[in-house]
Amino acid sequence: MRLFRFLLKNNSGATAVEYGLIASILAVTLFIALGSYYDLMNNMFGGIANTYENATR
Repeated sequence: MRLFRFLLKNNSGATAVEYGLIASILAVTLFIALGSYYDLMNNMFGGIANTYENATR
């Protein structure tokens, strides 16, 4: 029973969990943002390549 009370009052791991949550939220946000950025850049350079290819025919 004493161990259970100690574990309930112990908050030392809470900071590590909070930092882990912040890091995971940041990673997911970057993954989504960079995925959209990749699609945008791929379309832009694909259009430039097509224009160049049509101009050299």
